Amino acid sequence: MILNEFAPDPALHDFVQCYRVLHFKFDPIRPAPVKIYPPKPENVLHFFLKDGFEIEGVTGKRQKTAPICFIGQRTHISHQFTAHEIRSFQIVFQPTAIYRIFGIPGSELTNKCIDAKELFPKQIQFLYEQFEASVSTKEMIVHANRFLLPLVRNVKKEKHLIDDVSSLIMKTNGNLSLDFLAKEACLSTKQFKRKFNERTGVNPKIFGRINRFTKALNLKNAYPEMNWLRVAIECGHFDYQHLVKDYKDLTGYTPTGFLLNETKSPEKQLGLTEEVYKARIVPYKDLL
Repeated sequence: MILNEFAPDPALHDFVQCYRVLHFKFDPIRPAPVKIYPPKPENVLHFFLKDGFEIEGVTGKRQKTAPICFIGQRTHISHQFTAHEIRSFQIVFQPTAIYRIFGIPGSELTNKCIDAKELFPKQIQFLYEQFEASVSTKEMIVHANRFLLPLVRNVKKEKHLIDDVSSLIMKTNGNLSLDFLAKEACLSTKQFKRKFNERTGVNPKIFGRINRFTKALNLKNAYPEMNWLRVAIECGHFDYQHLVKDYKDLTGYTPTGFLLNETKSPEKQLGLTEEVYKARIVPYKDLL
């Protein structure tokens, strides 16, 4: 079973956080696990090379994913119903990358799961076929780099200071004031909020909370013995109650309640949880 994350070509770092390679296989006799997927600071292009999954959002309606699908920034949990075998390659974009590449406001993609052929150039089908024929992860990464490099050389929107500010929020767990962030972007507070939402699909406050929550989630799963108060402080929360509020607002669960649901996740059932989450605390692997 595989779940690893790898660094892209250095020329893509402004646009791609990482490549994620996944291969899960479950007992076909037993029901496949359901994963409660929380908000994360990412927009993801999925290539399902072996089956896919169905997504159920807050409306309760299930949506079957296309073989190549794009999922925009999430602000709430979703339930993912997996198949008995999943093999996928994922491109995890930086928060403002899709806006820069295509000029599409992030707000149009927030909480959306769309057929990627509606967004990306037609060569994306050829990339899918290259992934299918690849014999190694390294080969897949080479193909992904070759596909993306021409796209980022011909972006629709030039880089703005907000792109650096979104990275700063990720590094500081969303604990910088709105006035400070606006000043870093050389904008008024009102302009900053509007342009940030346009480029990322969410307002700066929500984006900061999602980052803070994600770090807490990674840390607790990587080190289960760590108590919740220490997790809260390490991730920039004022105290444990501040952590609880973020968890409840973003998932509907208390920290302990959400952790209990994690025991049912595919990673947990396959014994990969601590390994996966420890890897997410350190820089991505580089195969090249």
